[in-house]
Formats: sequence, C-alpha cells, structure tokens
Amino acid sequence: MKVAKFGGTSLANGSQIRKVVDIILSDPERRLIVVSAPGKRFKDDIKVTDLLIACAEKFIIDGKADEEVGSVVARYREIADDLGMSSDIVEKIEEDLKDRLKSYNGERRLFLDLMKAAGEDNTAKLVAEYIKTLGREARYINPKDAGLLLSSEYGNAHVLPQSFKNLRKLRDESGILIFPGFFGYTVDGNVATFPRGGSDITGSILAAAVKADIYENFTDVDSVFAANPNIVSNPRPISELTYREMRELSYAGFSVLHEETLEPVFRAGIPVCIKNTNNPSSPGTKITVSRTTGSDKVVGIACDKGFCAIYVSKYLMNREIGFGRRLFQILEEEGLSYEHSPSSIDSISVIVRESDLDKVGESKLVDRIIKGLAVDEVSVSRDLALVHIVGEGMRNTIGIAKTATAALADANINIELINQGASEISIIFGVKGADADRAVVALYNAFFK
Repeated sequence: MKVAKFGGTSLANGSQIRKVVDIILSDPERRLIVVSAPGKRFKDDIKVTDLLIACAEKFIIDGKADEEVGSVVARYREIADDLGMSSDIVEKIEEDLKDRLKSYNGERRLFLDLMKAAGEDNTAKLVAEYIKTLGREARYINPKDAGLLLSSEYGNAHVLPQSFKNLRKLRDESGILIFPGFFGYTVDGNVATFPRGGSDITGSILAAAVKADIYENFTDVDSVFAANPNIVSNPRPISELTYREMRELSYAGFSVLHEETLEPVFRAGIPVCIKNTNNPSSPGTKITVSRTTGSDKVVGIACDKGFCAIYVSKYLMNREIGFGRRLFQILEEEGLSYEHSPSSIDSISVIVRESDLDKVGESKLVDRIIKGLAVDEVSVSRDLALVHIVGEGMRNTIGIAKTATAALADANINIELINQGASEISIIFGVKGADADRAVVALYNAFFK
C-alpha cells in the first residue's frame, strides 16, 4: 500500500487535477491519497488558503464576507467546470463555507483554523467526486470520523498518540480514499491545523498509521536539489538522502517538505519518495534510514535568514554552577525558544528568531540577563543568516571545515559564528544576511563543482 500526498500546485486547476488522478489510477497500490488546498495557478495568483484567511478576517471585522466567499467559490467552480463536473459539488462547497462562517462565536483562533481547513476539506470532496465520475470507487474520508486527533494548539497543532491506532483501520478500507491534509480535530471536537504546509505532516502520519510500503510526496520539482535553484544555477539533484539529512535541510530553508514531516515515517521506518506531478516518470528523491555515502560526503547546502545572536560574556562562567540553566530560564520566561547555542569557557551565544525578539523585548531581556546573572557583557547582533552544510558522510571525514572556511574566505565573507551538532551531520555558519546567498554559492562550488 502506498500513501500519496499532492501539494497545492498539483491541485491548482482542473488540468493539474487530471494529472493527479491519472497518477493515482496508474498504480492500484495508491489507495490512500492526501490532498492540499489549490495553490497558485500562476506566479501572482493567490492560494485558496490565503483567500480563506482573508475571508475569515473580513467576517471577524464586518460580520459578513460575501465577496471573499465568492472568490473562493469561483476557484472551485473553475476547477469543476474544467473537469466537466456538475454544479452540485460547487453548491455544496459554497454551503459549507457559509456554515463555517455562521459558527463564529468570538473565538478567533478556533475560527481561523476552521476556515483555513476548508481548502483541503473541500478539495478532498471534489477530487473524490471526480474520480467517481470516471467509474472508479473513491471516497472522501472525514478526519474526525477517521480519528485524527490533534492537540489544542490552534495553527500549530501536533498529533496525539491515539491517532495512529484510530487511523490504522483505513488500511482495510476498499477503493481509493481521499483524505484532506493540514487539519484534524481536538478531543473537544474542534478543527485544529498544523503549521502552514502541514499536509505533508498528514501524509506522514497516515503512512505510519497504515504501515505503508512507501510515502510518496508529489510536488512541482523532479527531486530535492543540493542547493536552492533560486540561488544556485542548475544545482545537482539528490537521488537519495537520509531522514536526518532531510530534516536538517528542511529546517534550514528547503521548502520541499515541512520540517516536521518526517518524524512519523522515521519512527515507523517507512521510506519517502519526493516526486513531480508534472513528470511522474522521474525517479525523484528517496529518503531512507541510511544511505551509502561513497564520495558524497556533503549532500546539500541550505540557508535560512532572519536570526539574531544574544551574546553573553562573564569571566569564569564555566565555574558557575547553574549559569546556563538560569540563562535559559530567563529566555523561557520571556517566551523565547532558542535555535542554537555555541559557547566557550567564558561566553555563550544564543541564536533566536529575529521575529521573536522586538526592540522592546530586547531591552527587557538584556536588562534581566545583566541584573539576574551579573554578567560582564550582553549584546544582540541582528540580521544573521545560518548556512548549513549537511551530509552523513561528514562524520570522521578530514578537511570539511577547512574547505568550507576557505571557500567563505575566498568570497570575502566574514563568519560570525560556527556550530556543529553532536551528530556531526551538519556544520552551521552564521553570516550577515546580506552575504547569505553568496555564502551558499561559494560553499556549493567548493563541494559540488
């Protein structure tokens, strides 16, 4: 049994949905299908999820959103017309949207999740109906009926353990099952969504629950590339990488998979294959527990911007028991989660998302660290980018750091910080945001040219 997930670009219009259905019907093992909401049809188009958010926001302010509902319905009507479907499905979608709006009771977060989920939910219903018009057995699966239970963290929900047992029964269902991605239900019966891009997570949960042979994730690229094609011209495709490598790359800005996607399939040992809806014969990129590294010590270069470093210095810091705990307790109390924390004997840097630390919060944080820890110096450096070199083969390989630092030096890029995790499958360089793209190009050329 295969679980296949199709992203927003794969479902943006009728012609794309035909491609999706052709792929589904070409392999009888593709019986559990996860769909996203329709994405952009062209560069400056608006995703259906964004239309739904605008609809919800307008309704919260004005108590009505007729124009916004009309925009969403028009997208589905265009798809249905392209597929030669009757107007019945569009009428049902319009009725569903209006019912969701009527349910607003002042709980903003719950309402936003309910409205955002309408994209995936109605797309699943439409795709199931379209497959049935072709004479094939297909059925929409309601996540609530199937038992996909999530935490009550609206907009950032996590799957609850009992979901896997609940969903296992889907393996024994007949026909093609169309399951909406991105959302599930809390134990109280409210709709809750994963972070944006969370349909990937839904597919991974289902693959683990039904013990699929493989989880196929269809998108709009032939494979994962060794660097961002928007930064590096014609980067090398990656045929195979490990869960850990993909997790590192996803965290560091690779947008092929949501960074939380891989945990369920990793735990279950289920391989993942990234494939292209527009070129399904391409082998894609396979993600597995392990791979033969051979000469490919480094598998990819990734970069993410928008960080700041909180630099704390105190003489004999290493002798002060509990210093680190107290520092991170201050961060916790200020609502900050940290990304990395390189240190030396008398200093420590804590990397946080710049968007989480505004100027007012920065002043308060610095004051608390100075007074609470009696430090010698505290400073905050903004506009940092983190450039990651990733590869299982880097472990015990001599010269990786030398090659990287030489490449950055030759490009006249100053290194603000260096961090390497205990697993030794990535090295992170902090550089100024303005140097980020040049750093990626320099490192790519050093390891792949």
